[in-house]
Amino acid sequence: MQPMTEADRLARCKQLLAELVAFPSISADGNRAITEHLAGYLQACGARIWLQPDATGTKLNLFASIGPDRPGGVILSGHTDVVPVADQPWSSDPFEMVARDGKLFGRGTCDMKGFIAACVTMAPEFARRPLAVPVHFAFTYDEEIGCFGAQALTEELQARGLHPAAAIIGEPSLMQVIDGHKGCYEYTTWFTGLEGHGSAPDLGVNAVEYAARFTMALVELRAELKARARQDCPFDPPHTTINPGMLAGGLVHNVIPGKARLDWEMRPVHPSDAEFLKARLAALVQDELLPAMRARHAGADIQTETVAEVVGLVREGHNPARDLAMELTGANGAGLVPFGTEAGLFQAIGIPAVICGPGSISQAHKPDEYLALDQLAACLGFLDRLGARLARPV
Repeated sequence: MQPMTEADRLARCKQLLAELVAFPSISADGNRAITEHLAGYLQACGARIWLQPDATGTKLNLFASIGPDRPGGVILSGHTDVVPVADQPWSSDPFEMVARDGKLFGRGTCDMKGFIAACVTMAPEFARRPLAVPVHFAFTYDEEIGCFGAQALTEELQARGLHPAAAIIGEPSLMQVIDGHKGCYEYTTWFTGLEGHGSAPDLGVNAVEYAARFTMALVELRAELKARARQDCPFDPPHTTINPGMLAGGLVHNVIPGKARLDWEMRPVHPSDAEFLKARLAALVQDELLPAMRARHAGADIQTETVAEVVGLVREGHNPARDLAMELTGANGAGLVPFGTEAGLFQAIGIPAVICGPGSISQAHKPDEYLALDQLAACLGFLDRLGARLARPV
């Protein structure tokens, strides 16, 4: 098998990325079709593959390996799900990739099908090389709604006794090396009150009203979290953040709403911040909100459901994955990002992890999401150098 030229690699990668964008793999709808499509490409390269379905069978993790069947090697990790496009003013079909002005437009081009396309494009090159250790591909489901796929995958890696030496997560970082980020904790808080006629508010328990009070408590706690931040904290912003994402409840103007729902998140710098916030909210609910609600209706309630608590990527003095990425990029240092990824899940099972991928996070989740063509080319070059490096043990 002859090696591809840089131009051939880029053309092949663009075509594959267009194929991947055409799969509308929004988290809620599943990713089975796109994952089976990727599995076909990797099987054609001789990869050893296993697929891991979720309970519904509509979602799959893919884990594939090329090279010698021995311990070690490097994981190339990405998620195949994308965020919705509903109510976003796209200038073209979000699921038909459009090339314009050196940019590739389409849902997921940046976050993060571009990296996946680059990895699969380079699979024949990895197969052609006399690798000393394997290269692994880990493509997951449901990253965008709680990293559920990666949680299942890392559990399966442990169960199978697989322990690669490093994991490179290709989230958009402009191909800069990132070795730390905050955690991402997501919750839904449900409020149950008592419906009634709007003309007699004292005879009901307005669930929206109590949800609003809970929401404002979250907003007010921001100041205390800012005060808890260490002066030398390298994150931007340097404190744990809170975001109320959605508040919903009620039916019409003249009915006291009996149900309300608040979706919210925090991005803790340190787990102690999360415990602090949870304790303050528990006290608010038990000491203030519930007594007031139950004084009117004994069945009133407030319950918080944990959607996901995804650990952060902790910066460590010894990180072989970071050192490898710095070697491949020529960087003399590594940075931090405020957004969450699957990297901390690999780190939590003892696999050193780093983030390095094409594109900018500022383009992710937006209408007219795009990946700059030169970023895709840079990623292909990075993976080509990785293939050469894997000819020696990692």
